[in-house]
Order: sequence, then structure tokens, then C-alpha cells
Amino acid sequence: MRIDIDTDVCIGAGQCALTAPDVFTQDDDGYGAVLPGREDGGGSPLVREAARACPVGAVLVTDHPAG
Repeated sequence: MRIDIDTDVCIGAGQCALTAPDVFTQDDDGYGAVLPGREDGGGSPLVREAARACPVGAVLVTDHPAG
């Protein structure tokens, strides 16, 4: 799996970080970010739920491996 955040779409709602804090955080400006080394989801079962929780659809989850 590969996780990306569309920074052009993100509004900084923080739902990704609240839903899956072991994968997502918020950067210094308050926008969503994937934690370093977690671009593959780190095995978290909450990644897809975090993507669904994003009010603007900025969290992108694909089944292609990171890298």
C-alpha cells in the first residue's frame, strides 16, 4: 500500500492524525502529513478509515507499494 496526502487539497482538518496517529501527523502549518517511514501504512488497520474521514479527500491510499 502507498499513502499520500494531496497538499493542494488538504485544509488541515486533522481527521487523518486523529484516526490513525501512528501513520499521520500535522506539519508545522497544521496540514496533514505522513510520518516518516510510514508511507506504506506501517500495517495500521486504520489507514483506510483515515482516508474516508478526510472531509476533502486529500488522503490517497493506493495498493501500489511505497517507493
